[in-house]
Amino acid sequence: MKAHFSDLKLRQLDASLTTWRNAKLPPRPTSGWIKAIREGLGMAATHLAARLGVTTSTVTRLETSEADDTISLATLRRAAEALGCELQYALVPKQSLADTLEGRALTLARQQMATVTHTMALEAQATSRDTVEAQTRALAESLLKGSRRSLWREAK
Repeated sequence: MKAHFSDLKLRQLDASLTTWRNAKLPPRPTSGWIKAIREGLGMAATHLAARLGVTTSTVTRLETSEADDTISLATLRRAAEALGCELQYALVPKQSLADTLEGRALTLARQQMATVTHTMALEAQATSRDTVEAQTRALAESLLKGSRRSLWREAK
């Protein structure tokens, strides 16, 4: 039951992230969104400062920190609200989470099979590539059925 619930959560999260992954969002302007939107609105830094209850130099620091990727989400959210915007935040995987898990399981299976294959070759018991690949895929499937946490433990 617990595994079924985890699979359901994974599928639901993957479905919602697909929307983000498929969105053709523009890249962040080099000067940052705060400055770009403020200037697009024709708003002076002093007016944004007044809306935020800070000094003009603080607005300049906020814009610089956003452009440098050092701004906090809380500060970015406050600036967005002051500009009449909504902050939308997401980590968007480059591929589906299911594909990431399958790739990780396959990588671990290949590592484990490489050791076995090498040992068998030394003992003159080598098997064909097709057989090794089939065993590797079977091992990867087995790893996927086990604990997802174990997929991320580094070998010692």
